[in-house]
Amino acid sequence: MDERLRRWRLVLGNEADPETGTTLSSTDQSIDKALAALYDAVPGEHGGQRAAGLGSSAPRVARWLGDIRQYFPSTVVQVMQRDAVDRLGITRMLMEPELLSAVEPDVHLVSTLMALNEVMPEETKQTAREVVGRVVAELEARLAERTRAAVTGALDRAGRTGRPRHSDIDWDRTIRANLKHFSPALGTIVPERLVGYARRNHSVQRDVVLAIDQSGSMAESVVYAALFGAVLGSIRTLKTSLVVFDTAVVDLTDQLDDPVDVLFGTQLGGGTDINRALAYCEQLVTKPAETVLVLISDLYEGGVREELLRRARGLVEAGVQVIALLALSDSGTPSYDAENAAALVELGVPTFACTPDRFPDLMAAAIRRDDIAGWASTNLS
Repeated sequence: MDERLRRWRLVLGNEADPETGTTLSSTDQSIDKALAALYDAVPGEHGGQRAAGLGSSAPRVARWLGDIRQYFPSTVVQVMQRDAVDRLGITRMLMEPELLSAVEPDVHLVSTLMALNEVMPEETKQTAREVVGRVVAELEARLAERTRAAVTGALDRAGRTGRPRHSDIDWDRTIRANLKHFSPALGTIVPERLVGYARRNHSVQRDVVLAIDQSGSMAESVVYAALFGAVLGSIRTLKTSLVVFDTAVVDLTDQLDDPVDVLFGTQLGGGTDINRALAYCEQLVTKPAETVLVLISDLYEGGVREELLRRARGLVEAGVQVIALLALSDSGTPSYDAENAAALVELGVPTFACTPDRFPDLMAAAIRRDDIAGWASTNLS
């Protein structure tokens, strides 16, 4: 069978048999059944509209999960799982340990488990933690070392001096900075400028405050922010605070050593009071000129907008490096309050969305006190 024709037949379902004149192999018939269970209408029900085909049997759902993992790559499995939760009303399957252990974990699944945390049976919570732990471990492998390298490098460069002690000279950078001063007569470089580091300082050099909007639309951002909070919290020369908020504010800083604990400490959904969150963050700022405050929110404010802007202005004028991330996710252009975003930009708060892969470089730029708006226009366009 022509491969293009085969694919169209699988996309269109068995109603396309007369038009395509195709005969599926036994393997393709099994694939077709797995797709039909999710995407085909049940004859005689729901007025011909697409509807659930998995039924209410937990074993049947488990078999279906096994089938799709056998026939499709993990990226497709993740899409189908999300469709199953949305279309078939089988959020129930995430409440049962034997089913939960069968799914392909990803950031979206973690978001769903976070939303269900308060109603999840105790016997399911340990399985849920294991699933979330697998996703966090994968994200750490991808992002953690890059974050530490970028941030610690920025901290080191911030401490560089042009008058180092002999033991603190960075010879590699000094040689490169003075190549034009090579003396043929002496057969060597005569350095006119020494590059080095100040005495190694293991005390806190920067304060970082992450304020994370945990409304339902920010679910993916919450997952990534929790991970980055844990990574930043592991850097000794940073003092990292992590605050989550909706209409209330919760400080999760004491859980930063375990991002899974942070995620299960959040509660997705509810309203949003950014003003209240900034009021709390103000109390955490003791060294404004050495503080980076990252507000991760879609900026749909349910509190007092004028107070929100007043607090943002006060933080900027005090010298705090304030950044507003409309999203910290891979999901593309987010929905956000454009009016509030524009108002923050007018106050000197760079406001944009950022992908997780760019966040380490963003934090490094913030620690160096670079022009963040310029950095964003260059690196995120």
